[in-house]
Amino acid sequence: MNSETNMDYLKYMVESDDPKALLGELMTAYGKEVWNYAYSITRKWDLADDITQEVFIKVYRNMHAFRRDASVKTWLLTITRNTAIDFQRSAFFRKVTLSDWLEERGERRSVESEAMEKWAVNEIWAMVLKLPAKYREVMILFAHYQLSMKEMADVLGVTEGTVKSRMFHARQKLSKMKGESVDGAE
Repeated sequence: MNSETNMDYLKYMVESDDPKALLGELMTAYGKEVWNYAYSITRKWDLADDITQEVFIKVYRNMHAFRRDASVKTWLLTITRNTAIDFQRSAFFRKVTLSDWLEERGERRSVESEAMEKWAVNEIWAMVLKLPAKYREVMILFAHYQLSMKEMADVLGVTEGTVKSRMFHARQKLSKMKGESVDGAE
């Protein structure tokens, strides 16, 4: 079953009598994408695991709220982003982040930085991961998830104009970073 047929199938399965089967289908089809997006926002392996689990719990509880006019992927990425933001606002996250920062001040490399290096396979993705969050998000949604401007605006909860502006500034920052890395290599 190709992804387009799979998405249509999932859209209509929402009204099914078996929500657990639908959840299983969603987790199989989109679990890795949800985890990758959570990781790109938080840059923390274990937090991405927790967020992914929370996203699918929310999906299970709110399947009835799915609007069939939206794509399943856009709906899931929106839930992922909102869940990640909620996690980042929590006192627990701030405490863990502070303790991670204090540990990273030592000589040993952190698990997070090793995971980022593995995930950032090439130079451009490494640069994208260094962008401020609002620019990093649009580049990941555009390049990795291949969302349209409208879909990105829906996921981020902003206007299409804001998405275009962030894309423009992200590309400018990437060009500047690329120029600095070329200058530094000479």
